[in-house]
Amino acid sequence: MRTKFDEQLRQLNIELIRMGSMCEEAISIAAKVLDGDNTVSTERVFSLEHDIDELEHDIESRCMRMLLQQQPVAKDLRVISAALKMISDMERIGDQAADVAELTGYVASTVAQGKLHITKMAKAAVMMVTESIDAFVRADMETAQKVIRDDDTVDSLFIQVRKELLASLKEEDDNPEAILDLLMIAKYFERIGDHAVNLAEWVQYSITGVHKSDEHHQDL
Repeated sequence: MRTKFDEQLRQLNIELIRMGSMCEEAISIAAKVLDGDNTVSTERVFSLEHDIDELEHDIESRCMRMLLQQQPVAKDLRVISAALKMISDMERIGDQAADVAELTGYVASTVAQGKLHITKMAKAAVMMVTESIDAFVRADMETAQKVIRDDDTVDSLFIQVRKELLASLKEEDDNPEAILDLLMIAKYFERIGDHAVNLAEWVQYSITGVHKSDEHHQDL
C-alpha cells in the first residue's frame, strides 16, 4: 500500500513540475513580447493559461483521490495540503501572465528604461517560481527561504519602475495611457513574485508543519 502511495506522490511531483514549467514559460513569453521580441506570440500565453487551469483541476482531483483512497500519515497530509495550496497560486500566476500579455500591445514604444527593469522583474519572478517548485520536490528548506528573500529584489525593481514611470507622466511627449498600462504590467509581475513567496511558504509548511499564518496567530 505504501509503495502505491509513494508512486502517487512521485506523479504528483511530476505534475507540479509540469505546472510550474508552464507558469515559467508564460511569464517569460509575456516579458519577451513586452521587449518587442517578434519570435514569440501572446497567443501562446493565453494557451498556456488555459492549460494551467486544466492542470490545476487534474492535480486537485489527484490530491483528493490520494486523501480518500490512502491513509496518509501526518507528513504526507502536509505535502498534499501544500500541493493543493500551491496549485491555486500557480493558477493565479498563469492568469497574471495572461494579463501582462494582454497589455503588451499597448506599450510597444513606451519608456524603454522602465521596460528594462520590468524585464528584470520578470526574470527574477521566473527564478522564484522555478526554485519554489524545486524546493517542494526536494523538501529543501534553504531554497524555500532563498525564494522568500528574493522577493525583496522584485519589490525594489517595482519601486524603481514606478518612480521612473511617474516621472515620465510629466513628459508631454509620452503617452500617459501607455505609461499607466506599463505600470500595471509591473504591478502584475510584483504580484507574481508574491505568489512565488506563497509557494515557498507552503513548501516550508510541507517540511515543518508550520505556516507563516500560524506564527502570526501565535503572536496575537
